[in-house]
Amino acid sequence: MISAISWVPKGVSKPIPAEAEPPSKEEIEEILTSNALEPSGDTEDEQDEDMEIDTSKKINEVSQALAAADALGKNSETTIAATKDITDALRELDMDHYDDEDDGVELFGAGVGDTFYPSNDLDPYLKDKDDDEDEEVEDMTIKPTDAVIVCASNEDDVSQLQICIFEELDNGEYNFYPHHDIILPAFPLCTEWLDCNLKGGDKGNFIAVGSMEPAIEIWDLDLVDEVQPFMVLGGVAKKKKKKSKKTSIKYKKDSHTDSVLGLAWNKVQAVAWNRHVPDVLLSGSFDHSVVLMDMRYPSHTGIKSAVSADVESLAWDPHDQNSFVVSLEDGTVQGFDVRAAASDPASGCKPCFTLHAHDKAVTTVSYNASAPKLLATGSTDKTVKLWDLSNNQPSCVASNSPKAGAVFSITFSEECPFLLAIGGSKGKLQVWDTLSDAGVARRFGKYSTRKLAPAPDA
Repeated sequence: MISAISWVPKGVSKPIPAEAEPPSKEEIEEILTSNALEPSGDTEDEQDEDMEIDTSKKINEVSQALAAADALGKNSETTIAATKDITDALRELDMDHYDDEDDGVELFGAGVGDTFYPSNDLDPYLKDKDDDEDEEVEDMTIKPTDAVIVCASNEDDVSQLQICIFEELDNGEYNFYPHHDIILPAFPLCTEWLDCNLKGGDKGNFIAVGSMEPAIEIWDLDLVDEVQPFMVLGGVAKKKKKKSKKTSIKYKKDSHTDSVLGLAWNKVQAVAWNRHVPDVLLSGSFDHSVVLMDMRYPSHTGIKSAVSADVESLAWDPHDQNSFVVSLEDGTVQGFDVRAAASDPASGCKPCFTLHAHDKAVTTVSYNASAPKLLATGSTDKTVKLWDLSNNQPSCVASNSPKAGAVFSITFSEECPFLLAIGGSKGKLQVWDTLSDAGVARRFGKYSTRKLAPAPDA
């Protein structure tokens, strides 16, 4: 399944990512001695039980092997017959004179392997090798015009980040392929692209990953073959076994103590900063509420508004600093205007509209950065829908069943604004060109810089 998707802006990735340096002996020892690779939920008693099971399994395997060897030894007639067959075969091969029979034999056919070439450029074997290397370099090159998508997934208990390239060809078609993977130590739940200059310089190219563990990992997207994150925020400091056989866990300072669901505190399901007012933070929780906080006044408790079900996701309108939407577990989407709470902050905001968008939980939403009031919703009912929210009267513009299974993450690209990345329970990343839908092209095509085919007559 795919649990989270993030677009990387064009032109920020290194054209050819560097290979990560292998960890030093000291770093490996530090990883092993610390609890970095040990899940925080496992107690030492559980690990001891697993070790006992593994040990007994190995003992059983050894016993079976010894028993089989003993049985073969007892069957003397079978052993003597097998030995005689092997002796006859060796006599037929005449291995003692094997090296003397090389007359008429040429290496690699008609003497090609013995040919001397004055330069490597003339050697056909080296030339083919160079061509293969050139193709490999070309495949690894990320062009400034390439769109990069990072999807977090889990399959067969293996968690990973898959970095994919989405390029538009000269003929208007698309080429979509995986570039490289990053293996993760825990099930990923959320991702966020960062341009922080953590290594110095103007900007960076990093991805933050929240998982089932309390730590937040920061991975460098300009490296391949990474075995450990560039940085880890929070997490387990150490574990100590008490006399009561219970394990005491000590966390690093300011660390979360449970799964990071939205790069935020557990039980907070979703968070979003207001891009117009960067100090304003919106959070939604499982207690059927959303809270609006102005971080310039941390002592203020914020404006709390009630919603009808558990919050699944939320998003600010990129075209209106006062509007946001909240998607809920009961299949509805509610729209809010913060100005409605100005007169009575204690009562919170009342929804401007309630949209019955899906038959099951609306797990993810995404606004289009170029087309005002265009909202995409994804659901565990295996569908993705596009809505026009004009005048707080939502209308469905398009619906798609992308064969992604239950949909967990969707996001519009800001640079190719009508491309929608989709991830779900089947674990296959998909990209929907929403302008290919006649309804979307008719209503929002004017916001696209691409030349569109004329819409068919109704």
